[in-house]
Amino acid sequence: MIKNYIENANFEDTGFSYTLSLISGKHKMVILYCLMEFEVVRFNELRRYLKNVSDKTLSNNLKELETDRLIVRKEYPQIPPKVEYSLSDRGKSLMEVLDQLCIWGEKNRQ
Repeated sequence: MIKNYIENANFEDTGFSYTLSLISGKHKMVILYCLMEFEVVRFNELRRYLKNVSDKTLSNNLKELETDRLIVRKEYPQIPPKVEYSLSDRGKSLMEVLDQLCIWGEKNRQ
């Protein structure tokens, strides 16, 4: 019975798989965590927070998070350009999950 269920199951059709697809990657969860902690953050602040991330990698991660509607990018029409990032309502709803990961990590790290 279970063997038949596993053979017919498709991990890619699960909510877990979808959630992982949104936050997978080396920096996305850290970016979301930073925005949760500091609310509104500029690009260079994110780069300093992440330390060893290239501009291109950070930019790509931010674009993907924006495309997935987890963050909001606000651009100000001024010179020099000013861009701020914050969590969208959808991104804020994901913070419960990430917060639980943080709690688990604090309890279980040695």
